[in-house]
Amino acid sequence: MMKNRINQLFETKKENILSVYFTAGFPKLNDTVEIIQELEKNGVDLIEIGIPFSDPTADGPTIQHSSEIALKNGMSLHLLFDQLKNIRQSVKIPLILMGYFNPVMQFGVQEFCKKCSETGIDGAILPDLPLEEFEAQYKEHFTKNNLHNILLITPQTPEARIQQIDESSGGFIYMVSSASTTGAGKKVEDFHQDYFERIQQMNLINPRLIGFGISDSSTFVNACKYASGAIIGSAFVKALQECKEIKKCIENFVRNIRISD
Repeated sequence: MMKNRINQLFETKKENILSVYFTAGFPKLNDTVEIIQELEKNGVDLIEIGIPFSDPTADGPTIQHSSEIALKNGMSLHLLFDQLKNIRQSVKIPLILMGYFNPVMQFGVQEFCKKCSETGIDGAILPDLPLEEFEAQYKEHFTKNNLHNILLITPQTPEARIQQIDESSGGFIYMVSSASTTGAGKKVEDFHQDYFERIQQMNLINPRLIGFGISDSSTFVNACKYASGAIIGSAFVKALQECKEIKKCIENFVRNIRISD
């Protein structure tokens, strides 16, 4: 079995990893593949493809809105896999599917993992799937299909739980910067610096990416001081919502984030 692309990325690049999230089927139903290709062309290291869901409780208004539009456009998990079936002919960087567990459960977890493997998806982020449930019922399907289940920690996660998550993780740990919903309105100084430093001192096995509230060059640079990189979601979704031409829009967006690299 070939090494998972997420592991390859973290072995070859130790810092300033830029991961970008967008919602599949947004702004238009058939934009998904073009967005992925353009993000890779402009130097993004990792892409998180959002599975739209009707009740996205952990998401802020921007991602909630994109999810609503994508569902109205007709996006579904079945269609998403169909859109991505040839993605590995043009895209080399790691791809992750992110969403709520409900659509995955309806699709069938075993079938989901199999489809991810066939399509070239490297990981899944399912924040509402409890660790114990994952390990007891679904881990074997993920392992068999070389698919990482990316787990999250927050400022409120106890240290013993973080150790447990670290032991069960593959790929990287998604380090949520604050206990609030996703969104691009936070300032660098709003982040829990003591939390970042505490996690740094724990010497975890897995690398970390910081997400929630990373919206521009300064928040990206600040997050990179405490982890291998950062994840940008709402700010990019907002940029897509306002853009007239995807190619130009992505080029400008990534350039503005990478400005201090």
